[in-house]
Amino acid sequence: MGQKVHPEGFRLGVRRKGEKVDFRSNWYSDRDFAELLGEDLKIREHIEEKLARAGIANIIIRKAAEQGEVAVDIHTARPGIVIGKGGSEVDTLRSELERLTKKKVQVNVREVSRPELNAKLVAESIAEQLEGRAAFRRTMKRALTSAMRSGSEGVRIQCSGRLGGIEMSRSEKISEGRVPLHTLDADIDYGFKEANTQMGQIGVKVWLNHGVHDDADLKGRI
Repeated sequence: MGQKVHPEGFRLGVRRKGEKVDFRSNWYSDRDFAELLGEDLKIREHIEEKLARAGIANIIIRKAAEQGEVAVDIHTARPGIVIGKGGSEVDTLRSELERLTKKKVQVNVREVSRPELNAKLVAESIAEQLEGRAAFRRTMKRALTSAMRSGSEGVRIQCSGRLGGIEMSRSEKISEGRVPLHTLDADIDYGFKEANTQMGQIGVKVWLNHGVHDDADLKGRI
């Protein structure tokens, strides 16, 4: 069951409590729910497409109940790319989001200080290297070693597709430490990315176990 259920959705409301909850959209509406949800999807799609190389770890959207304002927190490993020279890029992004939503938008850029402990960023890094024709085993091993050295209690990495350019697709998996997928108290961070290589798509999945801890330890790797 562990690999058929999204590790973060499985622990929704359990792993993180208090202010830092798992919900990536924080708003409530007893009407126009479909419209507001579609607005969130458009915002995320636009940001991920525009800042594809900025190392986006998470996008948190907050909406006020009455004012009609939208606050977007972008957690990135490369804040310089998002902000731009003199803040020009973030101003352009804000204007584009305001035209998209027809609302006032506030954009906050948060730096991810330890990208090697964020599963999504690790998966993106592996995918980028595979697109650059790097050896998949060496790339996976390097990412696993970096995460373990940074303090992760367990790492599992899986790549699936035409690995090495061979005709028949297959899956390769490496792991180290503990990654308990059924333990609700375990902080399992999951990331997925597809590498678009000349031989076809290669799916990259990353599971990181950060152990059991309080909300204060989440800073720097959201």
